[in-house]
Amino acid sequence: MASLIAKRSSSSVLGGLRMAVSAAAAAARTYASISVGGDIVSAAPGVSLQKARSWDEGVSSKFATTPLKDIFKGKKVVIFGLPGAYTGVCSQQHVPSYKNNVDKFKAKGIDSVICVAVNDPYTMNGWAETLKAKDAIEFYGDFDASFHKSLDLTKDLSAALLGLRSERWSAYVEDGKVKALNVEEAPSDLKVSGAEVILGQI
Repeated sequence: MASLIAKRSSSSVLGGLRMAVSAAAAAARTYASISVGGDIVSAAPGVSLQKARSWDEGVSSKFATTPLKDIFKGKKVVIFGLPGAYTGVCSQQHVPSYKNNVDKFKAKGIDSVICVAVNDPYTMNGWAETLKAKDAIEFYGDFDASFHKSLDLTKDLSAALLGLRSERWSAYVEDGKVKALNVEEAPSDLKVSGAEVILGQI
């Protein structure tokens, strides 16, 4: 399927808060620095993610992190980013869209379906367990937003008391190379970054 970057517009922000996005902010919105054909590992040099785990598991692992090359190189990966654990659209629509389609991803040869957010790995772990999604999806934290900053996929959601967070996005990545990338215009949207769209791009 043809690769694409898709974007949509909306005036609402995260999870039903329906806060207006200013015209200036909308005008300043740019495409992510990572693009189709780019290497996601090279775009975020030295960056690691933190696999979801309990606090005790974090201690026993000596707070180990996972380099991006271990996540992407030599694999076919579908990854989606979202503004935050326990928030409305993320919990009610975005994660379920992938959880409910994981068998279709596996049938297309996808090795991993990954969810990442600007949260610590302990919060991500608790959230994944609440959603009963850990068996289907790999959850990672980006606790300091370094991954999303490197990709230019951050969003200031201070208006929703969330601070700097991730855009809502999805990508199909093969051996580190981005084959498809979809970024929502507003974090409350789920028009281009859900599972159904990226299934058609693999």
